[in-house]
Amino acid sequence: MDIDTSIEITENSALIVIDVQKGWHAPVFPPRNNPAAEDNIAALIDSWQAAGRPVVFVRHDSPKPDSPLRPGQEGNDLQDFVEQRRGKGTGPELLLTKTVNSAFIGTPDLRSWLDAAEIRQIVVAGIMTNWCVDTTARMGGNLGYDVIVPVDATHTFDAAGPDGQVLSADELAQATAVNLHAGGFAKVVPTAALLG
Repeated sequence: MDIDTSIEITENSALIVIDVQKGWHAPVFPPRNNPAAEDNIAALIDSWQAAGRPVVFVRHDSPKPDSPLRPGQEGNDLQDFVEQRRGKGTGPELLLTKTVNSAFIGTPDLRSWLDAAEIRQIVVAGIMTNWCVDTTARMGGNLGYDVIVPVDATHTFDAAGPDGQVLSADELAQATAVNLHAGGFAKVVPTAALLG
């Protein structure tokens, strides 16, 4: 896929790190893609914190009793490499919890927080590419934010459709990137375009 890498990052661009939690390592999940996702997410957090830009950490508190991401168990915790970076930057930081796909429907209210700080650009990374990253990016685009998705700082899992046909995690990630780009919801870029 030919990706436009001419990106201008604003001084107060907010990095939104979606659902990078321990529960995704549970054996219940099918095969995933992009083993470089965690390293790219870590590099983005480090870059944003070094620049004093805002970082939003999002945690999914699943209401489903059988979910590895439900509160009160280790799977709900942020992965160690994320938790170790919390509070390390000089810029604003927010921990947001949600029970649905979009970080714009959570606590505290993301839109209010962004607007109070006059933030108009968001970079959305994390897990899963085609669920919570995609939904947050689409809502951000609909709400008028300049949305950037470094798709190689996300990952997802193989999934079956209603007819039983399985799409690989790579196919789902590529379809998500195409949909976000073609629909004008977000600029889809490699992580490297946002670093430095």
